[in-house]
Amino acid sequence: MILGGRPPRDTYVGWQHYRTHCGLLVPAPVISPRQWPLIPESRRADYDLYRQLTNANLPLQDTPMHDKVGKLIRRRLRGNTMKQDDPTRAGVMVSGWGNYGKTASVCSAGAVFEDQWLELHSYLNPGSLPGTRDLHAPVVYVSTPVTATPKGLCASILGFFQAPTRRSATLPELVRQVADSLHDHGVKALILDDINRLRMHRADDQDVLDLMRAFMSLDVTLILTGVNISGIGLLREAKWNKKTRQWEMPPLESTRIHGLEITQTEHRFELIELDRFRYTTPKQIQAFVDHLEGIEQHLRLLNAKAGMLTGGVMPEYLMRRTGGVVGLLGRLLEDGAQEAMESGKEMIDESLLDEILLRRDEPEQAPDEPAIPADPQTAGKKTTRSKRPRNTVFDDRGPAAAHPGS
Repeated sequence: MILGGRPPRDTYVGWQHYRTHCGLLVPAPVISPRQWPLIPESRRADYDLYRQLTNANLPLQDTPMHDKVGKLIRRRLRGNTMKQDDPTRAGVMVSGWGNYGKTASVCSAGAVFEDQWLELHSYLNPGSLPGTRDLHAPVVYVSTPVTATPKGLCASILGFFQAPTRRSATLPELVRQVADSLHDHGVKALILDDINRLRMHRADDQDVLDLMRAFMSLDVTLILTGVNISGIGLLREAKWNKKTRQWEMPPLESTRIHGLEITQTEHRFELIELDRFRYTTPKQIQAFVDHLEGIEQHLRLLNAKAGMLTGGVMPEYLMRRTGGVVGLLGRLLEDGAQEAMESGKEMIDESLLDEILLRRDEPEQAPDEPAIPADPQTAGKKTTRSKRPRNTVFDDRGPAAAHPGS
């Protein structure tokens, strides 16, 4: 049985399933069109189903963006788990637009940390009491409630352990139960996804942020992920630095209501902005092509050839279609592989991908690249794009200077 559901990741069972099964899918064997007739007819449908499963589960690759997030999380967790006298553990915020791979990168880093932590302590909870059999959960993953309240957040964390709660429980009782659960289960990292659901103009959401900061004094590292974190009020207004490609916090201009709380949040978290693939410098182009090569080797299409995604102008075409957004790229190629199998073409090219609609929402515009209005003189006129050689520097705004040595 190769198909089946998986438990939700925001439960202990679901997280353990993710951690122990992530990256274990063995791709379908590669066969040529000449080998296809040799498969018994009764098994061809099974092989095609296996290929579809392979094509729909692209591997998580070590992209520059993924590596940057993983490095920061590993450094923060390594330092925090060794602290003994510091009452507060610094946290991490991972921000980025939709489909940039925030959750995938953070969960992957959390799973790697848990594997290492369990191995280091022989799969035993070093803080457990003799005679107890509490679940050992070094990493907890929960999603921020849609309508966030302190009680709702506590219920989400307790729900990870399937811990019973009383409807009549007061907030202090729930907070104490959460604190006891985090301690008893040996939690070292608490991942709160979709933190962008918080809106700081609401009193409940401000209370949720206060509660999160309180959790940081429980020997737990908070890892928050969300869209446009700098713009939702968790931190005071930030500015985007084009050179460092990071958000920078300007100094406070005056003392304001809740100013102290915002300063505490800023100082306790390190904000990292998850970027998309770029296609301007030779190093950026090579990183994108390497990513395409990894996908190309994973796809299972009978007529696939070397360079199907990396040869000719295909990298430029894919960059133009997806803007370098890793989630959109994966979706386009997964749909393309499915269409290639259904049509019998059994390969991916530009003409096949042209038939697949891919919506790129306006919020995915990079912060440092404002939308360029159309030229009034050319508006409404059809233009043709000439195919570019590989050594042409290209970004979303068009070709630039050629690479050195071109």
